[in-house]
Amino acid sequence: MADKNKGLGREFFKGIIKENPVLVMLLGMCPTLAVTTQAVNGIGMGLATTFVLLGSNIVVSLLRNVIPDKVRIPSFIVIIASFVTLIGFLLEGFVPSLYDSLGIYLTLITVNCIIFGRAEMFASKNKVLPSILDALGMGLGFTLALFLMGSIREIIGSGQWMGFTIPGISSNPMLIFIMPAGGFFVLGVIIAAVNKLANRKPPAELGCGGCEGCPNASKCGGNGGNEE
Repeated sequence: MADKNKGLGREFFKGIIKENPVLVMLLGMCPTLAVTTQAVNGIGMGLATTFVLLGSNIVVSLLRNVIPDKVRIPSFIVIIASFVTLIGFLLEGFVPSLYDSLGIYLTLITVNCIIFGRAEMFASKNKVLPSILDALGMGLGFTLALFLMGSIREIIGSGQWMGFTIPGISSNPMLIFIMPAGGFFVLGVIIAAVNKLANRKPPAELGCGGCEGCPNASKCGGNGGNEE
């Protein structure tokens, strides 16, 4: 039972740090760079994507033994598009300002590599509960990455954060940070910082199965961080 709970916990937490879809796997770059001029936009896009990811993972997992292999990909696209349409209606009806801010990128969730990738690589091969945890973990990791990027860009680029004015910055903001170049710069710095922190840990702490093929093997002497 303990091993099962540990395995389920791993499915959830892997998407937050170890397999973060943005900062590690470098997926979903288009919305990541486009909507993160404000922190609230990052949260909105992240939660909308999490909703679609959760719904599609559940449905794909439930139907994994029913969907014929020949129409697997078109079926996944229809399922994902259905949830994207639903979240679009909900945002337009209840949060129209966020709906307008996200614009076409909300619709493009349908072809987001994160969602399709999890449906194809995980939900179609696993039961419902692990698929739910996988979706929640990946969605949370995606949301946190967008929120972090949006916060940095909004604070430095406009001198505000979540509607609050930042003293000392608001009078002389660095506007380049809310432009595309600023988005690439902030993303690069965050990815570099995450990789630096990850590489300081021995492979055993990263949860890998061994040193063979591990890029960090040379840093720990190739023994998994354990002394002979």
